[in-house]
Amino acid sequence: MTLKRVVVTGLGALTPLGNNVPDFWEALANGVSGSSLITRFDTEKFKTHFACEVKNFDPKEHFERKELRKLDLFCQFALVSADEAIRDAGIDKASVDHNRVGVIYGSGIGGLQTFYEEIKSFVEGDGTPRFSPFFIPKIISDIAAGHISIKYGFRGPNFATVSACSTAANAIIDAYNYIRLGKAELFVTGGAEAPINRVGIGGFNAIMAISTNNDEYKTASRPFDKTRDGFVMGEGAGTLILEELEHAKARGAKIYAEVAGAGLSADAYHMTAPHPEGLGAALVMKEALDDAGMTPEDVDYINVHGTATPRGDISEIQAIQKLFGEHAYRINISSTKSMTGHLLGAAGAAEAIASIMAIRKGIVPPTINHFVDDPEIDPKLDLTFNKAVKKEVKVALSNTFGFGGHNASIILKKFES
Repeated sequence: MTLKRVVVTGLGALTPLGNNVPDFWEALANGVSGSSLITRFDTEKFKTHFACEVKNFDPKEHFERKELRKLDLFCQFALVSADEAIRDAGIDKASVDHNRVGVIYGSGIGGLQTFYEEIKSFVEGDGTPRFSPFFIPKIISDIAAGHISIKYGFRGPNFATVSACSTAANAIIDAYNYIRLGKAELFVTGGAEAPINRVGIGGFNAIMAISTNNDEYKTASRPFDKTRDGFVMGEGAGTLILEELEHAKARGAKIYAEVAGAGLSADAYHMTAPHPEGLGAALVMKEALDDAGMTPEDVDYINVHGTATPRGDISEIQAIQKLFGEHAYRINISSTKSMTGHLLGAAGAAEAIASIMAIRKGIVPPTINHFVDDPEIDPKLDLTFNKAVKKEVKVALSNTFGFGGHNASIILKKFES
């Protein structure tokens, strides 16, 4: 069968760098750090005192008090981000068949703060199970997809993906596949996460995954730097509107970029550590290129997973060099997590948006906070350190890798009719 072409017609972002896409992109292009001291709780007894929080977000500006009782913070982020993307795409009741519009939207963890609060209240009580009737609906990872569908009346395929830090990328890939197979004409897709709380920070401290560089918290997210000591926790949401090309053209939608290909793979190696030789990472990028009918030489920019963990960064670089060969030295590579922190289940959507904007604006966002070269990383690679670079980007590859060995890569390209 002939697969349909899939384009991006709307974007929404709620991130540590900005609460909408224009602000998010401006901060990325200018190399702004989103890291700050945690305001949500007292961190005195925690190893890490900082994170990349969403700033100036007042839920009461977006939701009625009665509605807020039903929504964990991750779901609030999802709904606000989705609303921006839907408005940006110009979707209304008259322009789409709601039976042919779906929602695939994920979260790696779901309602972590709600879970903590409900269990804490139970344990500190007299043993009587006085749980909120909204407890379970607030914590389950699929509920963001459900709420988006209910709010807008979208009756097409509706579910969540959960694959740790690859969650949002998996959601986008699923939406892409459903559309090109003709199962729907349009999808709201992406991911949301709100892990900056006592159990989120404490849990990631316990596995020594996040940075503890409290003295230099503003610059603690240091992908590919010799002094890196783990990722900086982030939060927020990213939403993309994916649409079948002819459907988008028929309703006069603007087109940001085309989704050209996608890949999925597993490391099949370790619960939290990446494969030391980057085998799964190399495989997933090759799968994406093959799916797009492209060669390594077609890629101009790679938005890497690049979390700033000691082994993860090395593994991904080895995979790139293995797959791309000499062309690896002609590609711009950058980790926008150096600015946003790691949005976990929302990372793939935020970074797909960053890649799309790089194509649209002809600017490669930087990898900031680079101070000391890592002798294990080839200095001839262009990791776009510290300052954005003007460059025509026709094809961008976005990587996300998750605990459990889940790998996802998306290829986005400049739209040509």
